[in-house]
Amino acid sequence: MVLELKLDLSESLALEAKNKGLLEPPAVERMLRAELKRNRVDQLFTAADRLAAQNQPALTEADVDAEIQAARTHRRASDASRRLN
Repeated sequence: MVLELKLDLSESLALEAKNKGLLEPPAVERMLRAELKRNRVDQLFTAADRLAAQNQPALTEADVDAEIQAARTHRRASDASRRLN
């Protein structure tokens, strides 16, 4: 996919970025990927903070094992039904 971007930058910022090669497609791609990763990490920590704020008791090892087993059973049933259709 090709996307053309138009940036409205101050002359000094545009010149400095251009001189550093930051306006070239590979550099822009690296910066976008880094920002997207940072955003995902921020979302993860926000979700963790919300979870911690709920003051729910921690799951026991048995609870975790039961949840994993239930998820596996559900996945196997879904896989089997898709193979039959």
